[in-house]
Parts: sequence; structure tokens; C-alpha cells
Amino acid sequence: MIQLSDRLNRLAPSATLAMSQKSNEMKAQGIDVINMSVGEPDYMTPDFIKEAGKKAIDDNYSKYSPVPGYLDLREAISAKLKKENGLEYGPKEIIVGTGGKQGVCNTFMALVNPGDEVIIPAPYWVSYPQMAKLAGGTPVVIRAGIDQNFKITPEQLEKAITPKTKILVICSPSNPTGSVYTQEELNALAEVILKHEDIYVLSDEIYEHINYVGFKASIAKAPGMRERTIICNGVSKAYAMTGWRLGWVAAPEAIVKGINKLQGQYTSGTSDVSQRAALAAYTGDQQCVEDMRKGFERRRDLIVSLAKEIPGFEVNIPDGAFYLFPRINSYFGKTDGKRTINNSTDFAMYLLEVGHVATVGGDAFGEPDGFRMSYATSDDNIREALRRIKEALAKLH
Repeated sequence: MIQLSDRLNRLAPSATLAMSQKSNEMKAQGIDVINMSVGEPDYMTPDFIKEAGKKAIDDNYSKYSPVPGYLDLREAISAKLKKENGLEYGPKEIIVGTGGKQGVCNTFMALVNPGDEVIIPAPYWVSYPQMAKLAGGTPVVIRAGIDQNFKITPEQLEKAITPKTKILVICSPSNPTGSVYTQEELNALAEVILKHEDIYVLSDEIYEHINYVGFKASIAKAPGMRERTIICNGVSKAYAMTGWRLGWVAAPEAIVKGINKLQGQYTSGTSDVSQRAALAAYTGDQQCVEDMRKGFERRRDLIVSLAKEIPGFEVNIPDGAFYLFPRINSYFGKTDGKRTINNSTDFAMYLLEVGHVATVGGDAFGEPDGFRMSYATSDDNIREALRRIKEALAKLH
């Protein structure tokens, strides 16, 4: 019998990818499934970015790239941070990696020792607790429900901190809820962090451009927090470049050096072609970003209005990203005679099997009373999906 490592046995598989895979299997059987489980823009990469990728191939960008990324790309990211975010990071304080996901994981691996605690507000992106465990850390979850718009308070944070606390994770705009912290709210959390030595904040800002409130807040902008913050970002969401696999980290130079050392041992430099495409994304016309943002905002308004018409759904209005996270615990205990809904995982499976709509139960995100729908799909798909969901739920009693 093959014995896998304890490290692997501690990890749970990604619930979002598992649900997406199950919906794809049903599609392969000829079942018409609408997939609202995966967090991926349905827009295509803008043409000028694709052209830069094609040119890179023709220009023979096909060799090993520098581990931290090409200097001109890091300079472009530095310029972006200054112009858009009001933050000063030199190229030595920026490292490019293979997707935003690697940037987050690298941060945990570079900072967390066995036994260190990582504070993770729930609902959370499914991979945060698993990555913390992979690094030997212990996830400490703070639950922030729909009643507080899925945002933790300074009082909750203070209560969760112990001598073992090493990192607080902030994801704003949030996956899976779309909630966005204001700068004032982040400043208040920063005041708590600054009372304690050696606690860092991992600020996941991958959804910053998919924002419907008009401000780009970052805890790195709070007084005294630049040296305590690791910003993780990338091109996947803003430029519809998920498959190009390019993300980056901006942090104090000592942390970036640590991540560089780590990355040099297990992935080395990111794809040459993707880096040239990302350079075009950051230095080119940004109208494409705004056009996609407007499209997502229209869809947000559509899905919120339709979800509010479904009995038993409690719905907030997300300020960013492309997710809706309704509270649906009023359905727990109900049945259609064949299936009983005991929890949010059952709820999502019922919607898939009966309504042929793929979503993800809130259990996977640390919020068992809700479930996540991605509206990164067409208006027609949103209308049809919500119609199917309403029809399927009407069969429960």
C-alpha cells in the first residue's frame, strides 16, 4: 500500500475545483449544467495582451527567466502600485510568481513556522487554511457572517490574537463574499496589529479592480503597516488572464528575498511569454479593465435582484469581486422526498443534481449557513441558473 506523506494527508482537496470537476463530468454525459462554481472571468484576454504574448514567442522568449521576474515587469508593477494605490515599492521589493496562488502560498512558507497561528476571517477562500497547514501553521478562524457584511471587527481580531499569532489574512474585495473593507476599517484593524510585535498581514488584493465602490483600500496604506504587510496580487482577474499563471508579491525586501530563495528551489522563474504579456497588461490601455468591471457590476445587480426573489434567501449587496454568498440555512432539514438538506454541502449538491446548477456550499469557506455563486458568466446564464434554482428549491418542504 502506498503511504503518502502526513503533509498531504492533512490537506483537504479544493471544494471549488471538485464541484467544477463534477459539473464537467455531468456535462460530458450530455446534461446541461450551468457552472457557477469557479472563480474565473468568462471574458477573454484582451487582444493587445495576446499580441504581446505572440510577439514574445516570435522574439524567442523561450528560455529560463530570472527567478524574481524580469526587471521591466517588476518596474511596471512598481509604477502601478504608485499610480493606482499610492504605495512605494521598488523592484527589489517585488517578486513575480506562477499565479497569485503561488504568491499566497510562498508567503506562508516564507514566514510561518510549525505551531505559528494564522488568523483567517471566515468566509474565506478555500485554500488559505490548507496553505497555512502546509507551512506547519495552525489556522485560527474568525467568523464574520452576513449580519456584519462578512467583515471582522477590531474587537474580534484582538480576541483571536495569541503569543503564537504570526499572520492575519485579509482578502478585499473578498472571495467568496465580494465584501470590501474601507480604508477606515483597515486602519482600525491595523491599530490592533501594531500593538503586537512580529504579526504580519497577508493582503490578498487579486480582485482590487473588480470593485463597485470606487476606492482601492489597502492595509499597507495604514500608518506603520507597510513593513508589516505582504501584498499578493496578479493579472488573473483584472485582465482575464487566469490561464497565463502570473501573480506577484510586494513586501519588505527581506521577505521578498526569502520568497526568492524558496521559489528558486521549486519553480524558478515564471513563464517568459506570460511575463511579456503581463508587461503589456500593466503598461497598455486600461480601458479593458474598466469595461470588464462595468460588465461585472451589471451582472452583480442582476443576480442580486433575482436572488432576492427566491424564498428563504438572505442576500447582501457585494461591493466587489464576482460572487454572491446568500444565507440559506432556512432550507436545512427540508426534503423533496428523496434527498434531505442537512447542510450547505447537501444544498449545493441538490442544486447540481436537481437544478443542474453548480455552486459551492459554504462549509468549504468556513461559513456553513451560506453558499457561493460566481456570476462570472453571461446574463442569460445568470437568469436561467436562478430560474432553475428557484424551481428546484420549490420542491423542498
